[in-house]
Amino acid sequence: MLDQARIDGILEATRGLPIVETLAMRFDEFDEGLCRMTMPYERRFDGVYESFHGGLLMTAADSAACFAIWTQTGAKEVLTTTDMNIRFLAPCLSDVTTVARVIKLGSTLCPVAVEQFDQKGTRVAVSQVSYIRLKRMPRRR
Repeated sequence: MLDQARIDGILEATRGLPIVETLAMRFDEFDEGLCRMTMPYERRFDGVYESFHGGLLMTAADSAACFAIWTQTGAKEVLTTTDMNIRFLAPCLSDVTTVARVIKLGSTLCPVAVEQFDQKGTRVAVSQVSYIRLKRMPRRR
């Protein structure tokens, strides 16, 4: 079971993040190496076929992967995505629940498995996201 201080640290770090606010991400569960979050469906997020745009599903998968890693490292850990793939399995016509589980917390690379479900429980996408642990935050120019 994840301690409340770690959860509070993650919630504090995500508070005010533009992507979290813009997409109204809601955190449903944190546990050791796990993040479960929901993103509400809005018509303005539709792609060509009147379903959740795939790029936004990827954004949710990428974000949840980071937050799952933070459950093990703490939210001060500096991470960046190195690569990700996604396989779309069905159109998402409702809110999407994203479940990210850390595969391995490496000293450098951290692969994360992600599954996404619609409100009926249909698996709409699966992903694998890899993050690299950085020693410090890169400077902006």
